[in-house]
Amino acid sequence: METRIKELRAKYNLTQLDLAQKVNVRRETIVFLEKGKYNPSLKLAYDISKVFNLSIEEVFIFD
Repeated sequence: METRIKELRAKYNLTQLDLAQKVNVRRETIVFLEKGKYNPSLKLAYDISKVFNLSIEEVFIFD
């Protein structure tokens, strides 16, 4: 699964750690999400989307 997390983090000036703390996960989880090596739970996808004020579909690209 592809994501726009890295792009959005840059836009909002957030580090991986900042985002991880906002959604209560480890920084490594954000790293794996950005690399497409981890599929998030629905709750995590929702929480990340809300940080950026976007829908899940705008953050995560489902192929």
